[in-house]
Amino acid sequence: MKAQNYEIQKDAFAHTFSIVARDTATGEMAVGVQSHWFSVGSVVAWGRSGVGVVATQSFVNPAYGPRGLDLMAAGYTASEALDSLVALDDGKDYRQVAFLDTEGRTAAHTGEKCVEAASHINDTNFSVQANMMLNDAVVPAMEKAFKDHADLPLAERVVKVLQAAQEAGGDIRGKQSAALLVVGPTKVENSWEDKKIDLRVDDHAEPLEELDRLLKVARAYEHMNRGDLAMEEEDVEEALEQYGLAMEMFPDNLEMKYWTAVALANSDRLEEAIPLFEGIFAEDENWREMTRRLPASGLLNVSEKELEEIVN
Repeated sequence: MKAQNYEIQKDAFAHTFSIVARDTATGEMAVGVQSHWFSVGSVVAWGRSGVGVVATQSFVNPAYGPRGLDLMAAGYTASEALDSLVALDDGKDYRQVAFLDTEGRTAAHTGEKCVEAASHINDTNFSVQANMMLNDAVVPAMEKAFKDHADLPLAERVVKVLQAAQEAGGDIRGKQSAALLVVGPTKVENSWEDKKIDLRVDDHAEPLEELDRLLKVARAYEHMNRGDLAMEEEDVEEALEQYGLAMEMFPDNLEMKYWTAVALANSDRLEEAIPLFEGIFAEDENWREMTRRLPASGLLNVSEKELEEIVN
């Protein structure tokens, strides 16, 4: 890698708390972060499936993200990658950075001039770090939360860690934005397959509450996506199961109700489908017009008479 000194990025002033972590069961890797700074996820959180994750904060040098991932992709361990970049950085005393690779090896750096309270704790499969915190209890609370919630999926576990940090005192300035990024254990051919979860709350009075809500919505839509795939494969029963699980999570969501109704109609279960359609149309007439358009796209396989029965 070509040697280069990295100047302090005056426009990336993200004092914050974060975690990089790996799930030993799935191999997934994640970054979670909250800060009193607008759109913290756009500068702090970096990840690449089959490579690793990076959190770069304090006086942020965004180059640590892509360049760190490139080094780990080239075979550097987390500590080798971080050490090589810190050695080239004239602003290293102002930086706070954490790397994690696919083997769960972690490395962290907290510069001497990071604003107190600033520290990190890193171990196998996770590193927690924070600067400009209200007190010294934040980072130990994050470590404890990560260990206490080992039974949760990685994304939900990371949210618990962020919540524990806030409960322990959090950023001395308050809170404004948060982000959650999850990537997979193996490299992918297509860039659009790289991120399993990519959620950002750029500006919110309660960013962690909103992040937690968005994660629940994302999980529901994972079931919706599986239902859509099942419909493509003409496996209506699997589609109904997946749509049903999504609808249980968000019973007031018209989208989830609607595709459940469509799946029922496609499996010759009009008696069950029609009450769902009626309820949806009563709330929003646009879905009635949507239903008229579906047969031409092959998404609703009913006769003209059955279609009229549904929409009327």
